[in-house]
Amino acid sequence: MSFSLHGHGRGLVMAASGVTVLSFDSLLVRLAATDGWNIIFWRGALMGLSLGLLCLDGRRLATLRGYLGVSLFSAILLGITSSLFVLAVMNTKVANVVVILSAAPLFAALFTHFFLHDPVAVRTWLAILSAMAGMLIVFSASLTGDGLVGDVYAVIAAAAVGGNLTLLRRHPNLDRIPLIAMGGGLSAFLAWPMATPLALTTQSYGILALMGLLQMPLATALINNATRHLPSAEVALFYLVEAVFGTLWVWWWLGEQPPQATLLGGFVILLTLFLNAWSGLRESNRRMVRPLGGNLHL
Repeated sequence: MSFSLHGHGRGLVMAASGVTVLSFDSLLVRLAATDGWNIIFWRGALMGLSLGLLCLDGRRLATLRGYLGVSLFSAILLGITSSLFVLAVMNTKVANVVVILSAAPLFAALFTHFFLHDPVAVRTWLAILSAMAGMLIVFSASLTGDGLVGDVYAVIAAAAVGGNLTLLRRHPNLDRIPLIAMGGGLSAFLAWPMATPLALTTQSYGILALMGLLQMPLATALINNATRHLPSAEVALFYLVEAVFGTLWVWWWLGEQPPQATLLGGFVILLTLFLNAWSGLRESNRRMVRPLGGNLHL
C-alpha cells in the first residue's frame, strides 16, 4: 500500500509541476515582443534541438521507424498546434486562447467516436454540448472586436490537439519525445519563409531560448512521465490549472484583463470538464473495486 501511495504522490507532483511550468507559455509569447512567425520559428527550432538530442538512443529511433507514417501525422498535428497557439495568442486575449484550448479533450472524444468507433458516454455528449455553449460565450466577446481571428486559431489548435490525442490512443506504444521534437522542427520549417529570425533583440532571444530549451521541454517531460504513475484522465485534470494560471500570469504581469464574457464562458467550460473528468474517474474506480470486492468473498 505504501508503495502505491508513494507512486501516486510522485505522479501528482510531476503533473502539477509540469502544467504549472507550461502555464507560463502565453506570458512568454507576449514577453518575447516579436512577430508571431519569429516566435514559431525559434520556439519550434529550439524545441526540436533540445528534445531531438534525447532521441539519439537506438531504441527510440527503431520505434520511430516502425511507426513512420503515424509519427509523421502526429508531428504534423503537433506542429499545427504549436504554430496556431502562438498566432492565437498574438491575435486575441490570452484568456480566450487557454479557455478554448482547454476543450481539447472533448474534441478527442468526438474524434474517438467517429474514427475509432469507440462509444462515447452520455455524460460526455452532455459535456460537449455544455462546452460548446461556453465557447459561444467566449466568442461573443470577440464578435464586436478584433479577436475573432485569434479565437478561430485557438479552436483549430484545440481540434488538432484532440486529433493527436486520438491518434496516440490508437498507438499507445509510440514514443512521445521524438514526435514532439519532429513537431517543433516542422513548425520552424513552415515559419521560416515568413520569419526574420536574425533581426531580434537580445531580450527576445533570451525569452525564446528560455521557452525552447527549458520551459517547453521540461513541461513536456514532467507531464509525460506523470502518466507512468497516474491514469491519463487524472493527468488531464491538471490542464484545468493551465487554463487558470495561464490567464492569471498575463493578467498580473501585463495587466491584460479578461473580458467578462471570457470569464463566464471559461467558468462554464472548466466546470464542465472538471465534472466530466471527475465522473469518469469515479466510474473507473468503481470498475476496479468491483472485481476486488468479488475476490474478497471467495
